[in-house]
Amino acid sequence: MPILEVRDLKKNFDKTEVLKGISFDLEEGEAISIIGSSGSGKTTLLRCLNFLETADEGTISVRGECLFDGAHPVTDAEKLRRMRLHFGLVFQQFNLFPQYTALENVTLAPLLASGGADRGAIIDNGKQLLDQMGLYDRMDNYPHQLSGGQQQRVAIARALALKPDILCFDEPTSALDPELTGEVLKVIRNLAEKKTTMIIVTHEMAFARDVADKAIFMDGGVILEQGPAKELINNPRQERTRQFLSGLAK
Repeated sequence: MPILEVRDLKKNFDKTEVLKGISFDLEEGEAISIIGSSGSGKTTLLRCLNFLETADEGTISVRGECLFDGAHPVTDAEKLRRMRLHFGLVFQQFNLFPQYTALENVTLAPLLASGGADRGAIIDNGKQLLDQMGLYDRMDNYPHQLSGGQQQRVAIARALALKPDILCFDEPTSALDPELTGEVLKVIRNLAEKKTTMIIVTHEMAFARDVADKAIFMDGGVILEQGPAKELINNPRQERTRQFLSGLAK
C-alpha cells in the first residue's frame, strides 16, 4: 500500500480553478519531483497536502488512513495540527524565527508538542540533525549570522525534527544563488539516498531527474504526465512537457 494516496484533489480561489483533479500515489522511501511552469498549481498542491490550504474536493490518505475528505472537511484546530504532523514542509524563504538560534529553531516545535517532556532527548536529536546538515558548529548562531544555504539547511533540520512521514520541499533553492544551491541539493540528495520519503517541487531539472524516483509534470492545474523521473525528463511523451523542458534548456 502506498504511504500517500491523493485522489481527485481540487482547489479553487474564487472562480479560478487552480487544481482540477490531482491524483497520484507515493511509496514509502520514494522521492517524487513535481515540475511545471509558474502557475501550474505545484505550490497549491503542496499547501493542500500540508493542510495550509483546504482543498474543495478529493481525498488525502496516509498509511491507509483518510486524513482529508473534501465532502467532510476538518475544522477542529487540534485535529488539523495532528494531521499536519504527517508532513514536514520546507519553504522557499526559510521562515526561521529570527529571535532563536539554529538549535532553538529546530527544537522549538518538538518541545511544544511534547509539553516540555523529553527535553534532553529532543535537544540531542536537534544537535544530531544539525550535525547531519553540516551545521554542528553553527547551532548557537542566529539566522542573520547564517548564509542563505545554511538557513535552508536549518529549515530542513527543523522539518525533520518532528519525524514526519513525508518531507515536502517547495522550490528549496529558488531564493539561493548558484553557489549556495549546491549545498542544499547535496543535503536533499543524501536524504534520498537514505530513502527519506519526499515530495520535491523544483525547477532544477537535472536534480529532479537524478535524485527522484518518479516525476510529475503539472500544467494548468492538472497532471499532464507522470512516470519514472529519468524517463519523463529525458524522453517526455507529451508535447507540452517537451515544450516546457526545451524552454528551460535555452
